[in-house]
Amino acid sequence: MSIQADFAAALLDTRLPCPAGLCSTNGADPASRFAVYRNNVQASLINALADSYPVVQQLVGEEFFRAMAGLFIQQQPPRSPLMSRYGDGLAAFIAAFEPAAEVPYLADVARLERLRTRAYHAGDAAAVSAHQISAALADPQTLAALTITLHPSLHLLDSAYAVVSIWAAHQQNATLAGIDITRMQQALVLRNGLEVEVFALDLGASMFIRHLLNQQPLLDAVQHCPSFNLPQTLALLIGHNAITALHNKVLP
Repeated sequence: MSIQADFAAALLDTRLPCPAGLCSTNGADPASRFAVYRNNVQASLINALADSYPVVQQLVGEEFFRAMAGLFIQQQPPRSPLMSRYGDGLAAFIAAFEPAAEVPYLADVARLERLRTRAYHAGDAAAVSAHQISAALADPQTLAALTITLHPSLHLLDSAYAVVSIWAAHQQNATLAGIDITRMQQALVLRNGLEVEVFALDLGASMFIRHLLNQQPLLDAVQHCPSFNLPQTLALLIGHNAITALHNKVLP
């Protein structure tokens, strides 16, 4: 292993000793100076994860979160200089992290928070006007072939737990009292202007939107989903500027 690789490995893993060959220009102990530098790097990375996963931290407490994040950093160090991209693997890490097993919904809350970060940093796209959408839906000549493009910030999450309710409770300093944690919820995450929004959907609406994301024609998407409120779902997408293009596929 090269000197640079030794340095990087020791910087991110507190179990490793100070790399050999370090020197100090002012006579200070190199190992002590390296320890201070390593602590600063570790704290910065843990703080970045805490900023990206505030509800996860609230659910387990700061001490537990920082200890867990320290172990995550050892296994998955940063690969990009952009800190907004760091932490993609935290949800999977939590799912396999035995000390977190007592909070079985924690990994899905982490997934939801990660989608919020991705939505915030997604590209921009202008919304189609409600008038254009209404006209397209009212035209029987083209409706069968109509496909819809959704905003690049839009993401879906299917959870076995009440992940949206859990997340929302922590936006208002509320408790989980009265929430049926084991109730399945589907989450819709999107950025409307500069604000990232989170909504709970029923299963049919979530499946419908997923079909739209796969560029399936609107009518086909409706037919392949369980019963759901189509007007309400379209109103949600239109009202939050999620529809960015309309296309008419050429049918065979």
